[in-house]
Amino acid sequence: MQITLSVNGQTRAVETDEDTPLLWVLRESFGLTGTKFGCGMAACGACTVHIDGAAVRSCSVPAAAIQGRQITTIEGLAPANQPHALQAAWIAHQVPQCGYCQSGMIMAAAALLAKTPQPTDAQIDAEITNICRCGTYPRVRRAIQAAAAAAPSANHE
Repeated sequence: MQITLSVNGQTRAVETDEDTPLLWVLRESFGLTGTKFGCGMAACGACTVHIDGAAVRSCSVPAAAIQGRQITTIEGLAPANQPHALQAAWIAHQVPQCGYCQSGMIMAAAALLAKTPQPTDAQIDAEITNICRCGTYPRVRRAIQAAAAAAPSANHE
């Protein structure tokens, strides 16, 4: 079936099975490989994107089910020449080690900051449930706090 999706502000059409997860449409059909495959069960968060501003694990959402909604991937979070406050904080706080989970982690954090501009540690812990095998959680928390303190108004998509 042909589906039409709004991804990073662009309307795109693709021919796919109706039950194909959004993750695979993004990666294989649209070449947006910043969204990673981790577990395929919506547990790890490596595939996190925004759908209408909410953090969603794209491996568990059929692409056909979200036609007409706004999808944002890590590639569309901010212009390349003006990184999102979280992306800058991630670099400044040296969050990534292997880096595999980081795009999903940043997308989850961006959704958190959009609804809670000054989150507490408890709110960060409750909302950021992405799995990082390298264990960079303390740096993740510091980066989120730094992004919130630096530019709370810049955290909205």
